[in-house]
Amino acid sequence: MATQMMRVVSPAEVSVVVGHSRLSPMGSSRRKSVGKCSVAPSLVANPVKDVAMSSEQKVYDVILKQAALVEQQLRSKSNVSLDVNLELVIQGAPYLSKDAYDRCGQVCAEYAKTFYLGTLLMTPERRKAIWAIYVWCRRTDELVDGPNASYITPSALDRWEAKLEDLFAGRPYDMFDAALSDTVSKFPVDIQPFKDMIKGMRMDLKKSRYKNFDELYLYCYYVAGTVALMSVPVMGIAPDSQATTESVYDAALALGIANQLTNILRDVGEDARRGRIYLPQDELAQSGLSDEDVFNGKVTDKWRNFMKSQIRRAREFFLEAEKGVTELSLASRWPVLASLLLYREILDEIEANDYNNFTKRAYVGKAKKIMALPVAFGRSLVSPLRRKQGSQGNA
Repeated sequence: MATQMMRVVSPAEVSVVVGHSRLSPMGSSRRKSVGKCSVAPSLVANPVKDVAMSSEQKVYDVILKQAALVEQQLRSKSNVSLDVNLELVIQGAPYLSKDAYDRCGQVCAEYAKTFYLGTLLMTPERRKAIWAIYVWCRRTDELVDGPNASYITPSALDRWEAKLEDLFAGRPYDMFDAALSDTVSKFPVDIQPFKDMIKGMRMDLKKSRYKNFDELYLYCYYVAGTVALMSVPVMGIAPDSQATTESVYDAALALGIANQLTNILRDVGEDARRGRIYLPQDELAQSGLSDEDVFNGKVTDKWRNFMKSQIRRAREFFLEAEKGVTELSLASRWPVLASLLLYREILDEIEANDYNNFTKRAYVGKAKKIMALPVAFGRSLVSPLRRKQGSQGNA
């Protein structure tokens, strides 16, 4: 699976949540709140429009459901409880919720240092919840991309999904599940994005080609956009935001898609050596390229032109995502903006490598990462209302 978000997606690199190859932070959708997406699959050289819209509609239905949960909580004014050392029962044994969350935090600190540092900017209750989501996503990703991936079967994923349903029902299996079970009882998080991530794992067990962008978009949603839908209810929307809940989720989903597309473009060579090509087959053919060209790994003018169009699409998703970041709560904006700015620079590095993503891995150097943090911080201080007033003044 194209090296995705999990390991890449860290709140410093993100509001992300996951650490290996597929997850992403805020998530990302490219639809507008009315249900049409500004960067829709149908705009990506897919001649079958009715099919092109199908994946987008599937994802948007999930967004609407999650947005409804958030709005329901706002109407009921049921605020997230503060730090309470509740006792959780796991397999008949009692554990303190603090212990479960602390263990999740230790995992984050060990495997996603940047992400962990970003979470420290959040309030304690939001921080712990993000840790719990991160750990579940990482464990899920490791099923098909970890050391025991060759032994994972569809039935193993069935058992993992059954455990997911149990923890949402308040019956956690272990300490990590207990932390997430507590989180979903406090925040308006729907189970569907979690189930959809497992669908992405199932897809990776049997699929190594994507005939068009519509198929690839759905995969990106499963393995990265889902993280956004899980995370936004925890990160929160700014009190002075005048944006619709759906539009905030759209922007989050857009970031997830953008990050995953960037992972895919960065890891073309690595994935090819594993027999996988996460690129739209029809667009490769339209550019005069084939699977063999990808496996041979030779940078040609055809490849450069193809990559330019792929990078352009990813940047459009980043642009769509950036519009919604300031709608998040103040404590969540900085890590999300830092993630966006840093991930987008990977595209610049691919260009700097003359589009050689076969043998060169594009990465953002430490100096650039450090420089991006104050820029992200400055932008995070702009409230949704000030941003709107500024845009109206410039109109």
